[in-house]
Amino acid sequence: MIVSRIKQACVRKLFTLHQTSNPLALIAHHSRTIHNGSSRDQHTQASSFEGAVREFDFPFARARLGTFVQEAPVLGNQYLEDALLQSYLKRYVPQKVLVDIEADLVRFGERVATEMYDLSLQCEKEQPYVEKFTGWGKLVDKLVTGPAWRKMHDISAEEGLIAISYERKYDEYSRLYGLVKNYLNTPSSGLYSCPLAMTDGAAKIIEGLKEEAPWLMDKAYPRLTSRDPALFWTSGQWMTEKRGGSDVANGTETVAVEQSDGTYKLYGYKWFSSATDADITFTLARVVDRQGNTIQGTKGLSLFYMEVHNEDGSLNNIEIVRLKNKLGTRQLPTAELLLDGCTAFKVSDEGRGVPAISSMLKLTRIHNSVAAASSMRRMVNLSRDYSTRRSAFGNKLKNYPLHIQTLARMEIESRGAVILCLENMRLLGREDVGIATDDEKNLLRLLVPLSKLYSGKQALQVGTEGLESFGGQGYIEDTGIPAILRDAQVLSIWREQLTFCHWTYYAPSQRPKVRFLRHLVKT
Repeated sequence: MIVSRIKQACVRKLFTLHQTSNPLALIAHHSRTIHNGSSRDQHTQASSFEGAVREFDFPFARARLGTFVQEAPVLGNQYLEDALLQSYLKRYVPQKVLVDIEADLVRFGERVATEMYDLSLQCEKEQPYVEKFTGWGKLVDKLVTGPAWRKMHDISAEEGLIAISYERKYDEYSRLYGLVKNYLNTPSSGLYSCPLAMTDGAAKIIEGLKEEAPWLMDKAYPRLTSRDPALFWTSGQWMTEKRGGSDVANGTETVAVEQSDGTYKLYGYKWFSSATDADITFTLARVVDRQGNTIQGTKGLSLFYMEVHNEDGSLNNIEIVRLKNKLGTRQLPTAELLLDGCTAFKVSDEGRGVPAISSMLKLTRIHNSVAAASSMRRMVNLSRDYSTRRSAFGNKLKNYPLHIQTLARMEIESRGAVILCLENMRLLGREDVGIATDDEKNLLRLLVPLSKLYSGKQALQVGTEGLESFGGQGYIEDTGIPAILRDAQVLSIWREQLTFCHWTYYAPSQRPKVRFLRHLVKT
């Protein structure tokens, strides 16, 4: 009976609520009435009336989330928004070539900001894993990657991210064009830029070995440079072992045993093998002589070409020990691998492995710099757009001079890194087609480690400032912003950290045939 009377009272009050000009005052009056009523009925009355009032549209009444939703930053066309990139290309690329390639860059600039950006966020959610055994106990070591990662493989082939540089349709400008597309691609690639960097390096190695190993030009090269997703191969670069990464001379313990058919069996433990899902890889090993001995140091290292899978799809006597649990680049499968008699082919003269793989190292350093510069550009673009959407203390962030000063400093750092990368691309293109002067070759040799060194550090600084520009949202993983900073951390580490880059920087001035640094000081 009590409940029935409460319901009747609520109906009468709600009817009155519709008629009154001041419903909030009436609600307050009704609340006081409930408070002054019987203590025995107080809780039931309040609960019933609360449920009835929620039918009206008051802030926080239903979903209890409020009415304000912060607009997320939006990416525009990544080519059209990059004034520095457009200016550089107009300055150095002939008009006839620029007209042809710019239409593709504009189209691709839109694709990386929409479809591919969404795929990159999906890659972060669909991280790779290994299925070690079947349900019946059979060792399979199956590496499983997500659909977005596999889609990146197809897009990379279709867009010619490797092919453009080797088709040489635009002669010396082909390399610049190809690497500019990679620059636009990298922040939206979901880290697929890593296998692309090593694939680029592998294609360059094979070009350099066309006299010593012409069969590679027939078998692997067309696949590494293909635009057909069904044919396109990617490559790994498996060098790092437990004793060291950069110090391959003392750190490489993998050995190679020659077989009667001229192939080799590799035995070793690769500590850090990025792009574990690659189709082929180049790696260093020490050849075992007939007495079972190996030569230590750099002189004992030879370069080997190896296909990751057998024809039946099984691994080439490779065991995936585990995937690395990394700070960043989690989308990228990086593994510890046991090489237990892998079939491989020696593609360098014995003891000449390091010189043979040097072209790959140079290209992956360039790609590392491209990744750093493009990471900065992406963070600046997001921060700048957010400043037009976020209000604080009654004004947009873009209207606060100190905030704009921070964005301007980030912009300057980004532009400096981009210019250095673009100059590397231009010089490499001239070297590719054999028209680079000696000074240009020496300059490229100097700029590559320098840009790798400084751009990696810059990416961390700009990434940190950019993350802070979003306030608390910059710390929330769901926004995708923290991943930019986490992934940038690897750029100052991979392909040598600062001290080893310093060694590379100074090495040319210490060799009698290369006096370029001294020449720079004098001039």
